[in-house]
Amino acid sequence: MPTGPAEYDPTLGNKFVFVTGGVMSGLGKGITAASTGRLLANAGFDVTAVKIDPYLNVDAGTMNPYQHGEVYVLKDGGEVDLDLGNYERFLDIDMTFDHNVTTGKLYKNVIEKERAGDYLGKTVQIIPHITDDIKRRIREAAEGHDICIIEVGGTVGDIEGMPYLEALRQFSHEEDDEDILFTHVTLVPYSKNGEQKTKPTQHSVKELRSIGLQPDILVGRCEDKLDDETKEKIALFCDVPTDAVFSNPDVEDIYHVPLMVEDEGLDQYVMERLGIAEDALEPAERKNGWRDLVTRDTTGTVEIALAGKYDLEDAYLSVHEACKHAGLEHGVDVEVLWVDTEDMDEEHRDRLERADGLIVPGGFGARGTDGKIDAIRYARENDVPFLGLCLGFQMAVVDHARNVCDLADANSTEFDEGTPHPVIDILPEQYEVEDMGGTMRLGAHETDIEPDTLAADLYDGADSCTERHRHRYEVNPEYIDQLEASGLVFSGTAANRMEILELPRDEHPYFVGTQFHPEFRSRPGRASPPFVGLLDAALEHGELRDERDPEEVSA
Repeated sequence: MPTGPAEYDPTLGNKFVFVTGGVMSGLGKGITAASTGRLLANAGFDVTAVKIDPYLNVDAGTMNPYQHGEVYVLKDGGEVDLDLGNYERFLDIDMTFDHNVTTGKLYKNVIEKERAGDYLGKTVQIIPHITDDIKRRIREAAEGHDICIIEVGGTVGDIEGMPYLEALRQFSHEEDDEDILFTHVTLVPYSKNGEQKTKPTQHSVKELRSIGLQPDILVGRCEDKLDDETKEKIALFCDVPTDAVFSNPDVEDIYHVPLMVEDEGLDQYVMERLGIAEDALEPAERKNGWRDLVTRDTTGTVEIALAGKYDLEDAYLSVHEACKHAGLEHGVDVEVLWVDTEDMDEEHRDRLERADGLIVPGGFGARGTDGKIDAIRYARENDVPFLGLCLGFQMAVVDHARNVCDLADANSTEFDEGTPHPVIDILPEQYEVEDMGGTMRLGAHETDIEPDTLAADLYDGADSCTERHRHRYEVNPEYIDQLEASGLVFSGTAANRMEILELPRDEHPYFVGTQFHPEFRSRPGRASPPFVGLLDAALEHGELRDERDPEEVSA
């Protein structure tokens, strides 16, 4: 199914679609931007994206997932906002850290240049030095692509976002009309009497126009499609044609959003305004391929327990999406059951015990680790298919050391510096590291895979795989021989680093851990191999459970 990038056409020149948001954050402008990109890719264009984050952090690496969702890792090691993960999944592309612009990154660069004397004799100011750097970064990221979608984080009127909107205003005067398009996403709520209210949109657009930006397209986020009367009212008060107002209603699955806005004609309107014609050869196949993939019928539901410490889906967004991609491949729905490893009460224990598979995701800090080890031990001893990711991989090693090798109080030095058995220890190159940001083992690294192992089967017999990492601790080489002698198999390595673990297939239906994060490379139509393997085993496990006597199951 052709969903990835089309071939770049240098005769088009670079086209830019800016996406801003109003009224409230978390409205879905990232999914709107990604869906617009998906439609343009379906039309045969090479599309890339840029995410602007107005916060002062240089990157998202030190942010709490409760506040900002998961930290998504790019192939070059960039730690970025989760929206870039949506762009990679929707567009089936690999992005770089250059595709994420933050205020911290901008100021750091400009201040370093000032200290080096690059601005000697000049007063360094927001305009033009910061705004020029914003425009430079956008143009450099767009180079070599037909169309660049730029999402401006936050909402119009936020004080930290003002330099970006000023840069966009300047940008609009520097590009031809057919090379630039402004899309504004706003909330259209219901009143108590069921009327769709346009006043929040009107005020948001008024704020945008006061800065000097006139939106070309308005996308209304509402529970349902916008009524014709609502569209006409928005068009009248916001000075856009009625056919430039589009609905983006709530849908069951984010991958249906491109289909929804395509039915509204968003792709055709964008191409018309950008003065580009749809490729006559591939689009039908591309459109049908995406539609067939995300709307295919399912035959049932598989329950997978996700054992972690953040009761927030966005904190593990890529894990949820990778489960969904594996489900698409198998034609089943995947229901993720949250299991709180910090407070494993009766309800959460029941979820763990009824699930057909278990995932223990990555994370940092000691909170909830004992619960993760208990969940892993349960899966290991009860033949429940298990996948451990990064910290989940490390906790599987700790469980094996404690409960199979009888190494009492074995632990990671991240959580217990005085442990008598530091089976997980800090990377040697991390000993002298003091700064927290951007200092871990990050990005894509190659792993060698042992032949005739479960890992080799997962990766179709390949002798290596390349996956993304984000960790500071790993398996202590001093304990590898003892761990392997007790039955643990390290089937993937990189130099002296342990990257993949498994239990022999005759001892457990599916017990796999990866030091890397395979979820970051999972895509619709190209699901991550470890997740596909987990679902294979979970489906079989579920069938076996159904065949047992009901009294045995309840017992």
